[in-house]
Amino acid sequence: MARVPIGFELQEEGHKGDPALINVTQINVNYPGYPQDQPEVAPGGSEPGLYPSVSDNSPAPIGFEGHVQSELKENGEDNSVSVNMDSPQNEEAGEDEMINEKATLVFRDGKRKIDYVLAYEPEDNEDLKKEQRRNTFEKNLIEEGLELEHEGKETSKNGKTCFTKVHVPWETMLRYAELLNVKMPLAVNDMETQLESCFENCWKKFPSPFELDEDLLPEEPNYFTAPFNRSRMDQYIGVEYIDKEGQFVIKDKDTFFTHAQRSKICYEILSRAHFLDLDDDDDKFNKKFGVRKLVDNQTYNAAYPLHDGRYHSDHSLLTVGKDNDRHLLYELWARPGRWYKYQPLDQIRGYFGEKVGIYFSWLGFYTSMLIPVAIAGVVAFIYGLATIMDDVPSTEICEDPVISNYTMCPMCDQRCSYWHLSDSCTYSRATYLFDNPATVCFAIVMALWASFFLEFWKRRQAEIEYEWDVADFEEGEETVRPEYEASVSRRRTNPVTNREEPYVPGWSKGFRYFTSFSILLFFLALVLAAVFSVILYRIVMSAILYGNSESIIKTRASFISSISAACINLVIILILNMFYQRVAYFLTELEQHRTLTEWEDAFTFKMFLFQFVNFYSSIFYIAFFKGKFVGRPGDYNRSLLDKRQEECDPSGCLIELCIQLGIVMVGKQIINNVKEILIPKLMVWFRSRQSLKETSEEKVYSRWEQDYNLASMPALGLFDEYLEMVIQYGFVTIFVAAFPLAPLFALLNNVIEIRVDAYKFTTQWKRPLAERAQDIGIWFGILRGISAIAVISNAAIIAFTSEFIPKLVYLYGYSPDQTLSGYTNFSLSEFKVQYFAPQSVPDDPKMEIFGNVTQCRYRGYFADDPSSPGEYKYTMAYWHILAAKLAFVVVFENLVVFCTWLVMYLVPDMPYKVKLQMLRENFLAKEALFSADSIQKQRERKNASSN
Repeated sequence: MARVPIGFELQEEGHKGDPALINVTQINVNYPGYPQDQPEVAPGGSEPGLYPSVSDNSPAPIGFEGHVQSELKENGEDNSVSVNMDSPQNEEAGEDEMINEKATLVFRDGKRKIDYVLAYEPEDNEDLKKEQRRNTFEKNLIEEGLELEHEGKETSKNGKTCFTKVHVPWETMLRYAELLNVKMPLAVNDMETQLESCFENCWKKFPSPFELDEDLLPEEPNYFTAPFNRSRMDQYIGVEYIDKEGQFVIKDKDTFFTHAQRSKICYEILSRAHFLDLDDDDDKFNKKFGVRKLVDNQTYNAAYPLHDGRYHSDHSLLTVGKDNDRHLLYELWARPGRWYKYQPLDQIRGYFGEKVGIYFSWLGFYTSMLIPVAIAGVVAFIYGLATIMDDVPSTEICEDPVISNYTMCPMCDQRCSYWHLSDSCTYSRATYLFDNPATVCFAIVMALWASFFLEFWKRRQAEIEYEWDVADFEEGEETVRPEYEASVSRRRTNPVTNREEPYVPGWSKGFRYFTSFSILLFFLALVLAAVFSVILYRIVMSAILYGNSESIIKTRASFISSISAACINLVIILILNMFYQRVAYFLTELEQHRTLTEWEDAFTFKMFLFQFVNFYSSIFYIAFFKGKFVGRPGDYNRSLLDKRQEECDPSGCLIELCIQLGIVMVGKQIINNVKEILIPKLMVWFRSRQSLKETSEEKVYSRWEQDYNLASMPALGLFDEYLEMVIQYGFVTIFVAAFPLAPLFALLNNVIEIRVDAYKFTTQWKRPLAERAQDIGIWFGILRGISAIAVISNAAIIAFTSEFIPKLVYLYGYSPDQTLSGYTNFSLSEFKVQYFAPQSVPDDPKMEIFGNVTQCRYRGYFADDPSSPGEYKYTMAYWHILAAKLAFVVVFENLVVFCTWLVMYLVPDMPYKVKLQMLRENFLAKEALFSADSIQKQRERKNASSN
């Protein structure tokens, strides 16, 4: 039994059509090299030799078995056409090159739009199977109602690429629009202006440098929509045809379906058409279908929709206007000089589809929300910079004649010697920049910001879902993946739709998920092993540097080991990324997910787990483990490969955390931006250089060949773009207490990222398939999880990694004058060197500098036990500080949770005006159904009376 395939909703009516096609039919351009007056051949009576012998029982596309072609034949409307253009003629171009290039956006008749292009490079010794697959595939496309036109390699600039152009005729579009449940406009939205508040009306009157020019980007009309049904489309409603019985607003057949919608419907047919002749018994469950498999096995080199034309123009956009939508998007969106302007989201959605539009909408919203916290982070940093010389503890370490000359215990076994506390002066000054009261306040602000960001995005997302007609996409429109349908042999009747569809039993799902989970755990352990190796490197490198005879190296041992370890960790992260992506893809395929959304969510979750451990594990180690389980002199913890663990500087580990975070975060952003700019440009240059060598004016550098030479969008689509931003969101929220400048770097990166991505999509990539989506998918749940982790992480960093709580305890509980004077001495403990373990005694005690050392100091809260010589126990201050730390974590978390709940309560998920418009649209849809039923009954009575 046939099932309803995937659908997509109509964009806002008012699209002006493709300006690149204006006057094409009037000038009657003939492409140089095209054979003239080539007859069109119907699939039932094709020319001999046009296609090899193909069996009449070739399988129909999966999910559409017999739907379209049977209706075409029943109504006598089988108008699918195949045109062969194998032998070019060498005629001189009679028109300008630009006009000829624009003419290559349509078929040779100058009317039929090119909805999709299939490109391949045949070789002299090419496998015959590839040719047979292409012929069978194209024959099946024709049987499904598509029209094809062929270009031989003689017409291409590089002289080796053949192209098959695909067009979906009007009747086929209508039939598939109904099958795919496409929404069409019912009436102009008459509530949008009424619901605008007084504040919104007043705000629009003030000029803003960030707004786009309305003259260049006129506002498009907004419509109420309903699922398309041909039985309710009685006549066109437009200039030439007016019939009030028509249910849908159709002004022009050429612009009724946008290019994005046409290419999507075309792809649905391409993705389900078979390319092998199979017996009826094998037809139902075979895997030999879909253009994607043909591209993977190099039967076709590429399959893509066309761009609207060139993205640049010789004339000004202000004086002459846009050449095409691509030109408009480049001028208003992709140009670097437009970095401060709002994004034309409706135009992005109209050109690239809802999925891409939602991504850029989310990225723009996230970037704008970073502005206030970036300013707050800079203020916190400036506060630390302005008060650095007033910090009492760091001043004692640097300038106090007694405290600065404290003899400190060695930082490693044997190779390290004693050292003066003044060696930590620079370290302590730098730590205060990020470990001050302003940072604590900023961490609380960031925890609240994360909640605000998610709640306000939910509101914005609800508006987008309604405005772009994707609110019920996942529930009502999304269908079974072709790969799932072909790979699953069991069938059962869907209790909801009462239609037969593939089915995976529960025991099989359980076994597949268990296998996937086990493999996932193994590779996560492998990631942790890589992190463990970096930790060992830090331990060994620190010991080597501290034992160096050069004072300049020894005093900076911690800095050098931290920076080098962070760089090594960044390289390991980038290498492991490429490997784990393949593992996650394999595991997701193993699980056999029913819909594309389910598949993407499962893949995204696995990849994010890998990336989370990959990027954050080393940072978590420094934040919560380094220096926490070292032990004390005389009783060091050697549980890790019998090695003494790393210690923090007397001023704490926060500056090391800041270094690690800064290198990984900023380094990753720089590498990604360079990669996103250079790699596509190099690929385009490499592929197009052969075509540009051809200087003959007899050949037009056609639109389809120019697009063929562009780079392809990655197979995983927007996954890498989302992942990059979500990982950045984790840096900004989880560890912001250690790096208040993280929001600023994220903001600067995102301003560049938006324009780099826009430039890629507009100029360097083939036009991607205009896919639909309802929201950002599982990424929202991941962001919510990161926000929850961020609350706990920032509370723990402030409590256990920074010196904020110990300083407060000393200030209000132990200081004799209610100042931090004496805090350095308070935070250090004394140890008698006679109780050192043999392996901890320094080889070179440097007696010429320190004399005969009898005791040294170290970071901690220990006191000598008089009843047991050589034994040390925690002081009462340690327990006071620990209690204060735990209390702070509890208060911090509960405060943030309460504020989050308050925001969720006060801010509704859906704006009131959107809710009213949805109710109005549902009312109009019901009225349209009643009206259609009434009209049908009137016609029946009229026909009965006439008979």
